[in-house]
Amino acid sequence: MGYAALGLVVLLRYRHLSPAIEPADTAPAAALGPSRPVVYRLAALFSLDSFGGGFVITAMLVLWLQRRFELSIAVSGTVFFWAGVLSAFSALVAVRIAERIGLVRTMVFTHLPSNGFLVLAAFMPTAPLAVAALLARAALSQMDVPARTSYVMAVVSPAERPAAASVTNVPRSLAAALPPVAAGWMLSRSTFGWPLVVGGVLKAVYDLLLLRQFRDLRPPEEMAVAVTPAGPAGPAGRSEPAT
Repeated sequence: MGYAALGLVVLLRYRHLSPAIEPADTAPAAALGPSRPVVYRLAALFSLDSFGGGFVITAMLVLWLQRRFELSIAVSGTVFFWAGVLSAFSALVAVRIAERIGLVRTMVFTHLPSNGFLVLAAFMPTAPLAVAALLARAALSQMDVPARTSYVMAVVSPAERPAAASVTNVPRSLAAALPPVAAGWMLSRSTFGWPLVVGGVLKAVYDLLLLRQFRDLRPPEEMAVAVTPAGPAGPAGRSEPAT
């Protein structure tokens, strides 16, 4: 009920926003054009990440902690309270990291260790060690979220941004729907953290593929401050990879 009430507050706040908040030169929204190949590749990679994340949703992690270590519901609630706090602060830290190393590297170099901690938690012999690994993962896991959104918006033209947001977000939601079924089946067969291993490995594969495919496609603002020479602007208003 509280969540629904907050939604109504947001609705009322948005209704009072003026079109003046948009830049004067913003082009009308349009379907994907020159940026379509880039957006489709990003959508496929983001879906892989979301598919892996579906194995380790909070409910499955709580169930695993209960079956593996007989952790009480009250203790599990405390653990994931602190995990949520750490995740929230990690999103704020991501901004400073992105200013130094760029958006793609921020996504990969913070997300990859996070997935390593996730896999490591499955092999921990005691509850305190497993919880420590999960909290370490939480401290890094959300740094890629603001960087990911910023990157998608930066590598497409302003007119394509609404379409790009839809194409990259809707498949992610669909990809996360099926894995909990498989994760539940795994936990019904064994107390070992197979969902953590599978989810962590899939998400790590996403990180490596993202770095390989997009490390040279940087947003215009990164190209402007890069030391290496940049190529001419592409057809969608973004810069081509540096030579």
